[in-house]
Amino acid sequence: MTGHDLTAVMEVENSSYEFPWTLPIFRDCLRVGCYCFVYETLEHGIIGHGIMSVAVGECHLLNICIHPEFQRQGLGEGMVKFLLDFSCKQKARVAMLEVRISNAAAYQLYIKLGFDEVGLRKSYYTARYGREDAIILARDLTISN
Repeated sequence: MTGHDLTAVMEVENSSYEFPWTLPIFRDCLRVGCYCFVYETLEHGIIGHGIMSVAVGECHLLNICIHPEFQRQGLGEGMVKFLLDFSCKQKARVAMLEVRISNAAAYQLYIKLGFDEVGLRKSYYTARYGREDAIILARDLTISN
């Protein structure tokens, strides 16, 4: 992902989430050196993105997003696997993420990919009627799944 991709990234983000990340958040991720990737096809252009940080042996998956028209085709799973493989090359030993308590599809994907629940962040996400909790998930990257 580059700054030139951000218009398309914002289109995907805004079409996918009720409470999307803002443009300044994406700009900050690029500026501070997060690993930012896009999923792009020749026919449709950018249809997804993945953002993570890697520091001190820990990978934190920050944003995984696939445009709604392309969901349920394995692309989100492919993006997560790509990010985990990439993080291993950066010497990460554990991967962490938060998922909305209401996002059953994402939660099931992460469990399928070997993540385990390790905690809860109360009122972590903005929600339609206040705040929503996040489940904290982690996966040991030193063992294969």
